[in-house]
Amino acid sequence: MVEENIPDEQSEEDKTKFLFIMKKSPHGSTYPQEGLEVILIMAAYDQTINVLFTDDGVFCLKKGQDTKGIKVKDFSATFKVLEQYGIEHMYVDRQSLEDRGLKESDLLTGVELVDSEEMREFIREQDVILPF
Repeated sequence: MVEENIPDEQSEEDKTKFLFIMKKSPHGSTYPQEGLEVILIMAAYDQTINVLFTDDGVFCLKKGQDTKGIKVKDFSATFKVLEQYGIEHMYVDRQSLEDRGLKESDLLTGVELVDSEEMREFIREQDVILPF
C-alpha cells in the first residue's frame, strides 16, 4: 500500500491571516457581494479569515433590508452563515456604526465592535488585506 503524504493541519501561527474589509454599502456597487463571494471561496482553505465592516460597509449587516424596490437580490443574509464556514471573527467599526445611526442590535449577526485604535492594531496583525 502506498502511503500518502498528507500534511498535518497548520497551527494558528502558521496560517496566513486574511482580512476582508467591507467598506461599501451593500447595494449600488458590486464590491460587497463580490467580497462575500471571495470570503466564501477562501473559507475552503485552511487559513485565518477575518472580516471588518467599516464606513458604509456596516449596512451590509443591517437587519430588514428590502431590495424588491431596487430589483436586486438581497445577499446580506449570507453574512449570517459565515461562522458555519469557519469565519469566526467579524468586527464592526463602532464609530462607523454610530455615524450611521445604527446600534449593534440593528445587525444581522453577532459581531465584535472595535474602536479606531483596536482596528488599527488588528489591521497591523494581518498578512493579507483585501478591501471591498
